[in-house]
Amino acid sequence: MQQKTIQNKGFVIPLGMDEPNQIKRQSEAFDGLPMDLAAAHAMILEERRARVAADLNVAQAKAEASETLALIEHLTLQILKLRRQIYGVSSERTARLIDQMELELSDLEADATEDELAAEMAARKLASSVSVKMFERKRPGRKPFPDDLPVERRVLEGPKSCPCCGGSRLTKVGEAVTRVLETVPRSWKVIETAREKVSCRDCEKMFEEPAPFYVTPRGFLGPQCLAMIVFEKFGQHQPLNRQSERYAKEGIDLSLSTLADQVGACATVIRPLFKLMEDYTFKAERLHGDDTTIPIWARGETITGRIWTYVKDDRPFGGKDPPSAIFYASGDRKGEHPRAHLSRYSGILQADGYGGYDHLYEPRQGADALTAGFCWAHARRKFFELCDVTRKKGRYKGNTAISPTALEAVKRMDTLFAVERDINGSTADVRLSVRQARSAPIVADLVAWMQERRVRLSKHDDVARAINYMLERTEGFTTFLSDGRICMTNNAAERALRGVALGRRSWMFAGSLRGAERAAMFYSLIQTCRLNDIDAQVYLADVFGRIADIPQSRLHELLPWEWAAARAPQLQAAA
Repeated sequence: MQQKTIQNKGFVIPLGMDEPNQIKRQSEAFDGLPMDLAAAHAMILEERRARVAADLNVAQAKAEASETLALIEHLTLQILKLRRQIYGVSSERTARLIDQMELELSDLEADATEDELAAEMAARKLASSVSVKMFERKRPGRKPFPDDLPVERRVLEGPKSCPCCGGSRLTKVGEAVTRVLETVPRSWKVIETAREKVSCRDCEKMFEEPAPFYVTPRGFLGPQCLAMIVFEKFGQHQPLNRQSERYAKEGIDLSLSTLADQVGACATVIRPLFKLMEDYTFKAERLHGDDTTIPIWARGETITGRIWTYVKDDRPFGGKDPPSAIFYASGDRKGEHPRAHLSRYSGILQADGYGGYDHLYEPRQGADALTAGFCWAHARRKFFELCDVTRKKGRYKGNTAISPTALEAVKRMDTLFAVERDINGSTADVRLSVRQARSAPIVADLVAWMQERRVRLSKHDDVARAINYMLERTEGFTTFLSDGRICMTNNAAERALRGVALGRRSWMFAGSLRGAERAAMFYSLIQTCRLNDIDAQVYLADVFGRIADIPQSRLHELLPWEWAAARAPQLQAAA
């Protein structure tokens, strides 16, 4: 039967058995919607403008809240310091409390700066159509530069002809000067950039060169200086309060609040670059994953958070792709964190036996199951600790007995590591053929030997626990015998985390979870530089100086390996 249709406001509506009700419903659905294209376009623009305005309100509210938190922490710290001055030297515990509050304050200041910049970006989206008041954060007055600092004057000459009318009768009427503090290793200087102002006698208009861009809004620190501060904090693990004290001894007054403000602005600037590194790393055929503890100050106490890392490094396989490392931070070690990090990744995951990865080794919606490659170095360490005489002396107070079973396990595993050293740098096919010929028989004997020894030991014995760790994960430990792309160890990730472990004693804890996340982003850049044999401070200085002028389509040129490749001819010519 042919279906009936009617015309309603320019739309063709099919009619069924319930024709009157259907017509009523369709008419109600069209009420209030414009029928012409221009009106529909205007409605879409208005709705989009309203959505952007809502985002602006949220961003400004968040910035105001961040500023309030930072102000409260700042005032609390000042009160505590004044009490200490009035009532004399307090206990050592109070001194430590002040240090902790200064660390927390630095993170709050950086958070406030990031939120302020986010509010400004949201405001700019509406600036073209609506008059929007920018959120302005209250800051302490800027202190003048010391008079004895050398000044390097750079002059940007005005135009030779009038850009407006083309006239050549230009007269200099003054200049606009911006001053930023810059640093040369072990010395300080002020760079003074003078922009000549010219007036055209023909059209009576005035012109001057645009002000140079600086990394931070209202910035007065040059890229070299910013790179030094950032690298000292995240690369050398020197907290900002200690940096401030050291700069003061050199005659430069940079308060903790000022340094934190600059770090927060730098984090905003490099975030797009971090996203590019993230995309590059998770395209790897094989990733090394691991995590370590990180103390985080939260809700008035220190909690045990985690720093996670994922490393791409194909050099042991003769790969030509540059290595890279990505870091993340979390407030706990729940399995939801690695699942979120690796939600879009499909490949080989080199990791330990942490249960939080187990879900990733099963088929997932939107991504294939990951291939597990367990770390033999991690398993060997469990046996090595049971036969390490030097370490046992400290743990067991003179009991230096060595477990024969643990020692035998270490010796058998060492033969496997010797095979891996022989094929380091070879292709996956070569590695696979050598492993099947030499390593497979060793692994088979080792598994049989462990099964035989396990039945003789108590389930509470330390050696039995180490054996069970491997036997319960035999499939993951033996995948390297059937896939030449898999590494036998996860040492690449453990090396990447070594800097975090060394730095914990210096900075004690991260001032907040956002502070830990910000640190993870800078760790990613700095560790990737180290993997590529790049001076991270030199790299950061160049990035801070160029990132504003480089188009988004060419941002990849600032990735560490591309940056190093572009500079290689210059370094060779200079040599």
